[in-house]
Amino acid sequence: MEFSDEILLHILSYVPCTDLVLNVRKTCRKLSMLCLDKSLTHTVLLQKDYKVNKDKVKQLMRDIGKEIYQLNMAGCYWLPSSTTDHVTRCKNLVKLNLSGCRITSLRLSKMLSTLQHLRSLAIDVNPGFDASQLSSECKATLSRVSELKQTLYTPSYGVVPCCTSLEKLLLYFEILDRSREGFMLSGQLMVGESNVPHYQNLRVFYARLAPGYVNQEVVRLYLAVLSDRTPENLHAFLISAPGSFAETGATKNLLDSMARNVRLDALQLPKAWLNGSGLLQHLKFNNPFYFSFSRCTLSGGHLIQRVINGGKDLKSLTSLNLSGCVHCLAPESLFRRAEDDIDSSILESLVVSCCNLRHLNLSAAHHHSSESIGNHLCQLLSRLKHLLSLALPVCSITDVAVNMEKSPSQPNVVPQTFGKKTRVGVQTYPRNLADQACQKLESSVFWTLMRSLRFLETLEIIGSSFSSAMPRNEPAIRNSLPPCVRAQSVGDSEVAAISQLTYLQSLTLAQLPNIVTGSGLVSIGLQCQHLRTLSLSNLGMMGKMVYMSALMDMLKHCKCLRDLRLEQPYFSAGSQFFQALSHCSSLQRLCIVSRSGTLQSDAVMSFMANCLEVIMCHMFMGESLTVCRNLQQSIVRSFQADRPALNVVIFPLLHEDLTEVIRDVPMRHLDEITLFKSRVAEEPPNLWW
Repeated sequence: MEFSDEILLHILSYVPCTDLVLNVRKTCRKLSMLCLDKSLTHTVLLQKDYKVNKDKVKQLMRDIGKEIYQLNMAGCYWLPSSTTDHVTRCKNLVKLNLSGCRITSLRLSKMLSTLQHLRSLAIDVNPGFDASQLSSECKATLSRVSELKQTLYTPSYGVVPCCTSLEKLLLYFEILDRSREGFMLSGQLMVGESNVPHYQNLRVFYARLAPGYVNQEVVRLYLAVLSDRTPENLHAFLISAPGSFAETGATKNLLDSMARNVRLDALQLPKAWLNGSGLLQHLKFNNPFYFSFSRCTLSGGHLIQRVINGGKDLKSLTSLNLSGCVHCLAPESLFRRAEDDIDSSILESLVVSCCNLRHLNLSAAHHHSSESIGNHLCQLLSRLKHLLSLALPVCSITDVAVNMEKSPSQPNVVPQTFGKKTRVGVQTYPRNLADQACQKLESSVFWTLMRSLRFLETLEIIGSSFSSAMPRNEPAIRNSLPPCVRAQSVGDSEVAAISQLTYLQSLTLAQLPNIVTGSGLVSIGLQCQHLRTLSLSNLGMMGKMVYMSALMDMLKHCKCLRDLRLEQPYFSAGSQFFQALSHCSSLQRLCIVSRSGTLQSDAVMSFMANCLEVIMCHMFMGESLTVCRNLQQSIVRSFQADRPALNVVIFPLLHEDLTEVIRDVPMRHLDEITLFKSRVAEEPPNLWW
């Protein structure tokens, strides 16, 4: 208490606002005054405050409502719709995020009618939304909003027609092709509702589509408005669409107009719009900070010549997504086979030109380095000293010299079949970095890369052939493709190299064939004390979880771990695993995906009782429907009262109704942990809040 006010305010900034106002403020006069300081009440973040409930929100708004200028309640799915009524006390709100919150058209109208200073809004548009229920006062507020983020669960323009001053428009399309009753949905909307003139101030347009034909139909209606008259101030145009999204006459007119009239800072287009077209040659860029060419057939020659103009200075570029671009490091895309080596000169040009990259995604492709010394992909990437997040395919990190020396019959190349296993000799890897140095592991190219990227916060190493068994809108995948031949040697020593990343916060490892003991995981647990998110999928032999012992040792050291996702066939979620997991005192979300996997209900119940912070438990295993339902009901019945945000889904992975179950999972959990995907450079940095 003898610290200066400045130091105390800095300390208090790490305390959740609800705790400050409702608890800390009551301790003494000095803290009572400091807790109401404008620096602490100006912005209120409730989006991951899983302990907040309706009464706490009501009290918070009553006490400091007039002091709040920015309120983020994104993903507060557990709060009843009536909770948003209390937001009306925040008369000075400028920025409001209600994504993932339950809110009706009438409640939205009542709330926005009182928020005359609002300039930024994020909401969900659910079935039953009716724009005709919005009052004139509400529409007046919306007419002043310059930033809008809409998540659409039904075909609709939402509140866009009312927002006549939009500068930033973010659209997330999560519309299913069928209703809950099984009826096919149509994406047709009233064209007259689109308000063509109101897009003329747009600077940022972003659309992210979930799989489904209806999502494509609806986004085309939004784009039709833009194609009629392209905003002159547009500087970021981004469309993220999975699978095939064909170009039409209207979209071609839009892109042609953009090529003539605007200079972009950020660009992302569906692969069909870029593949085989000369669009990139005509688009103009002005200090770009984000490019995404995910899943495009863009060749390295085109990348160098059309994007960075043969080595043009691109120091402004901070984020680059080349995920699934199988030809981006080869001079030409024609006749190239997956196993062909990359052209290191293309990657070197990219590294030199984009020297300030902070986020780089090269996953979902085969990037094989040649034998030439000094030109390995890892060696070239080690020059990017500012990297904060990196995604690589497993086959790109293998040491070529070591790989060439190995015989195809060498026993540590682990078979990936589900049949009778060949006996393998267990490699003995040391448990600490000093012994690893003695084995000269640090001489490998990947070890050197990890040593040079000491400030890396997010790392993804994903097999180029990996496909998750967890579906999006389709049945669970029953067969997975074998790993790349070049990736066969990647295992424990490479995982141990990751332990050099002292500031690592998020780690994803998928389809590493040569995991034998998993000892590298223990090194990560010991050294990476800031680790908050861990995702492990299909490591080692597919038929047996060979790294279970090492994983349990690792978990005992992960005191900051918040999210854990495990995907492994035949995984046994028993008492020993959950006892080890109980050491993760900060754990909030757990997801296990295992074909033919088993679980012990008593062990799960004991784990939930011991780990009081856990609010999400998703398990998709090989157990019967009865076992899964009984366990799910037991967890909800025992812990829902004390954990308002508790979300439990325990269901057979291969059950035909799994897709119906998934549609009820809150989007925050589904998008962030339950569904597997690469998240590096997925969106531009600081796209929203």
